[in-house]
Amino acid sequence: MIIRRSVIALVLILSAPMLSGCAALVLAGAAGAAGAGTVAYIKGELQTSKEVTLVRAYNAASAAMRDMEFAIIEQDKDAVNAKVVAIGVDKKKIRINMKRVSDHLTQIKIRIGILGNESLSRLILERMQKYF
Repeated sequence: MIIRRSVIALVLILSAPMLSGCAALVLAGAAGAAGAGTVAYIKGELQTSKEVTLVRAYNAASAAMRDMEFAIIEQDKDAVNAKVVAIGVDKKKIRINMKRVSDHLTQIKIRIGILGNESLSRLILERMQKYF
């Protein structure tokens, strides 16, 4: 996996002068997605993949919501997907969606309200990581 990331990074560095605009961003995004732990804030949603089971991510999301004193209004989990929905102090919905990528890799998406809130999303993810 480390070799793969290194090769992708090397290809990007060597091809950077030939790329411009969106193509470079698409390739950079693909390289970032190759490694677990990369965090991106895209269109109001914090997205990451963590080397943790779906069950552990789900439990961490629930614990983080309780720690931060947000009112959990919905929780659901099956073998592939999980979600925790809570209401924040400002009455905005906090949605944490999780998807099992493999046995020990889970995709996590956090959205606050309709437009998102990057700083609160990052704070929630940080709090979740205490329980991984």
